Amino acid sequence: MMRQLDWSMPEKDKLVIWPIYFDIARTRSEGRMVSRQDAVNEPNLDMLITASLKSGLQPEIEREKKHPKTWHLEEASGRILLAKKGSKSAVLKRIAGSMKAKYKKKSH
Repeated sequence: MMRQLDWSMPEKDKLVIWPIYFDIARTRSEGRMVSRQDAVNEPNLDMLITASLKSGLQPEIEREKKHPKTWHLEEASGRILLAKKGSKSAVLKRIAGSMKAKYKKKSH
């Protein structure tokens, strides 16, 4: 059986993490997935990569992907995939802690 090109969803053993999840300017319904307290201003893919590496994670980077809510924004490109180890909320909290430690100072 030939495997089809994978242009849709990643495998089920991966977590998809977008920078929008950490954006303090967005509401939960607009895509933020961490508390405002854990969010930062204008998160981007490079910030997400740095924070995930600082958290001891090994991100698989997909720079060309666009979140459905920000498909029209050029600067909003990119996501990371992480091996699914534990809950997504726990991973997001871990990344948010690293991101906040490095970038929150710019958010005030």
